[in-house]
Amino acid sequence: PADVPVTAAGALKSYKLAAKAISRLQSLPSGNIPLLCDVLVQEVSELTGYDRVMAYKFHEDEHGEVIAECRRSDLEPYLGLHYPATDIPQASRFLFMKNKVRMICDCLALSVKVIQDKKLAQPLSLGGSTLRAVHGCHSQYMANMGSIASLVLSVTINEDDEETGSDQQQQKQMGRKLWGLVVCHHTSPRFVPFPLRYACEFLLQVFGIQLNKEVELAAQTKEKHILRTQTVLCDMLLRDAPIGIFTQSPNVMDLVKCDGAALYYRNQFWLLGITPMEIQIRDIVAWLLECHDGSTGLSTDSLTEAGYPGAPALGDAVCGMAAIKITSKDFIFWFRSHTAKEIRWGGAKHDPSDRNGNSSKMHPRSSFKAFLEVVKHRSVPWE
Repeated sequence: PADVPVTAAGALKSYKLAAKAISRLQSLPSGNIPLLCDVLVQEVSELTGYDRVMAYKFHEDEHGEVIAECRRSDLEPYLGLHYPATDIPQASRFLFMKNKVRMICDCLALSVKVIQDKKLAQPLSLGGSTLRAVHGCHSQYMANMGSIASLVLSVTINEDDEETGSDQQQQKQMGRKLWGLVVCHHTSPRFVPFPLRYACEFLLQVFGIQLNKEVELAAQTKEKHILRTQTVLCDMLLRDAPIGIFTQSPNVMDLVKCDGAALYYRNQFWLLGITPMEIQIRDIVAWLLECHDGSTGLSTDSLTEAGYPGAPALGDAVCGMAAIKITSKDFIFWFRSHTAKEIRWGGAKHDPSDRNGNSSKMHPRSSFKAFLEVVKHRSVPWE
């Protein structure tokens, strides 16, 4: 398929190949985003012939993870590896929102100088050009990964209204956000003709629509669960508020997945499961009233990172906490213990060898050797 000629016949062949790939995507059962991504990378691989095709998802903190991969059998797998947010700078993400396809045929090819007429009032922008040269930093980055050619396709979905922040604002365009990328690598120079690139872009548009439905379905399921939880909580409170939700069945621990729960009410304690000691809960209450008095509660998967001074004394038994204020001085707590979490990074998050004397100059990472980070003193996140 990668040898499709730039002709009307080639365009028709590309369309037929894309239609076949789309048909396969649309035949998949709903509720399985990993399967959707697996099939996508297989189809893009068959369409383009690249040595490696990856589905790369951005997390909330903007770092990326390879969640699906189709590769040549002799290549090292990248599936499951995480990459720091700095690997794809904000300027690049902004361009990916404007131009959905970026092809680099040969990162080692010599660039050709563009001579601009001095009469032009503004500098010429090649941001939308397929022929624009590769940034020196990115060229070295690719070479460090053992990749000579690449094709990157944007995956965009509808913007979530709840998301705020300047970084997200940069990625917003016409109510869309950059969910991730499909990244294709080749170990030798490779050119993909326009009809095939256009077919891939069309395939990604359809994938984005389908992915958007899956994301919305997951959000609706989560919302239904929250409503059910609220209903159960109200029923429990009607029995004997608020003590009944600790002394009767079902209780607060049936409401939220946790290792322990506590009620601090009128200077008294009701404890269930694994909790801090009463004196420690008093200290947490004092900290909440001092540092979070303006809020109705707090949830964190790491009391250490939340800034609670007494977190080290709690050990691994209590790492995460969700607290809600029921009066000006009374609280209900849910606690979660430490959970062993391992993240495989594709190269060090902060590689000292990649630092440059000139801090303003972008410098690519030289190491992509996978290493394991064991996340400590953290619970399963609260949803």
